Amino acid sequence: MKIFSKEQIYEGDQLTAKKQSITSTELMEHAGIQIFNWLHIRMQGAQVPIHVFCGIGNNGGNGLVVARQLITHGYNVKTYVVNCSDKRTKDFLVNYDLIKQTTKKWPDMLACESDFPEIHKDDIIVDAVFGIGLNRPARDWVKSLFVHFKQSEAFTLAIDVPSGVYTDKAIEDENGVVWANYTLSFQSPKLIFFLPETAKFSTQWEVIDIGIDRAFLLATETGTELIGKNEVVPMYKPREKFAHKGDYGHSLIIGGSYGKIGAVVLASRAALSIGAGLVTSYVPKSGYQILQTAFPEGMVITDQNDAIISEIEFDIEPAVIGLGIGMGTATETVAALEKFLKTNKTSLVIDADGLNILSKKKMLLKLLPERSVLTPHPKELERLIGTWKDDFDKLEKAKQFSKKYTVILVIKGANTITVFNDKYFVNTTGNPGMATAGTGDVLTGVITGLLSQGYSPLNAAIFGVYLHGKAADIAIETLGYQSLIASHVIETLGEAYIDLFSQPEQPQVEEAQPDD
Repeated sequence: MKIFSKEQIYEGDQLTAKKQSITSTELMEHAGIQIFNWLHIRMQGAQVPIHVFCGIGNNGGNGLVVARQLITHGYNVKTYVVNCSDKRTKDFLVNYDLIKQTTKKWPDMLACESDFPEIHKDDIIVDAVFGIGLNRPARDWVKSLFVHFKQSEAFTLAIDVPSGVYTDKAIEDENGVVWANYTLSFQSPKLIFFLPETAKFSTQWEVIDIGIDRAFLLATETGTELIGKNEVVPMYKPREKFAHKGDYGHSLIIGGSYGKIGAVVLASRAALSIGAGLVTSYVPKSGYQILQTAFPEGMVITDQNDAIISEIEFDIEPAVIGLGIGMGTATETVAALEKFLKTNKTSLVIDADGLNILSKKKMLLKLLPERSVLTPHPKELERLIGTWKDDFDKLEKAKQFSKKYTVILVIKGANTITVFNDKYFVNTTGNPGMATAGTGDVLTGVITGLLSQGYSPLNAAIFGVYLHGKAADIAIETLGYQSLIASHVIETLGEAYIDLFSQPEQPQVEEAQPDD
């Protein structure tokens, strides 16, 4: 699913109005009716008090359409205009006149804190104060109104975005933002729904089709894509009947140190479980018996050193190498990695201490093969790209880093974001149970194993993140969040594959019985 910028949404609105020979007011009417329908289906005429707060811009116009439809259908509605400026949009004014023609209860004008209405916990708030065009903080009394919303604990439905949130930059004051229980987003989700600093302002979201021209939506390239099942199914590579293990590549996992051999076990098992034909683990001598016992399907090469990796030399020809997990940053290990990178031409997936070493010796980044996949957690990312002011700054710095070194960055988090060149790919699978030791090692193995099978580096990263998260989602159905461990994710990778092609259950329709 594409995530459109606010500029693209505006462009789509104008193009749609022109192609369909309709006015912007008619487009607004359609959007407002869609929101009303969403409420009407769920409320079925229930007389719960509904407070519709409208700004004086186009989102306020949307709110007025919703309020008018609710009034027409007999709901218990109170409408307010948050009178925060002298500038009113044309479509707001049109809909303000229409609602005055619909009811004798004209909207209340709010201009200060003494105007605030009483809102009870069991009421409903519809937030249509600000939309995606907001470019400056709200006035102090409007901030107080938003705090009033939150303190009421009433269910809050935001139209398009929670008021006070910008779509392309960080907020200045959390009190100047509506904390919505649900957001109905026009035409596509917003990037802010997936960033740690702004996702909290909307507990849930849903996309509402407001009728923007379909050809425009299909043809327009976006800088961000939301990755779900529909996006990854076309990436899947089916297996041929007469294929053998050599057709699916040889993955080499390099890592481990005394006391941290388990990381390599997890990554190696994950690489094989995701479909690599062969997997070899390269570890210190102390890891030999552990790997041979815990991972009998794999092969092992050992370093001469018992506790750490002091050299990286092997006589196999792997299709891809995953490295860094549990490796440590000892002086000998850093030297070994530097020597290896100077001659290596094989595709790489780099995680954990591999990233920490690159952060300490940034000149090594220039030695990475193009489209190497780097999988940092937040602290590792900070070491690579430097500190950031906010989530938008973080993404921009990650993008510039990706372009500078021609690498793919997988920024791990609740919504893992894969960054390559000028594009972000936002993952939708995964859950809080993954906040446990070893799940990052599993992801390294998953991406390595997909690369081994011939997936492109970018597809391996996107598809791997999706399958990794989906496996965890399947695992928690029986385990819960707290009991999930990294091994469980490996064990459910197969079910994640199967789920790609599962269909939703269709409701059973009982056949009519003939009369007795």
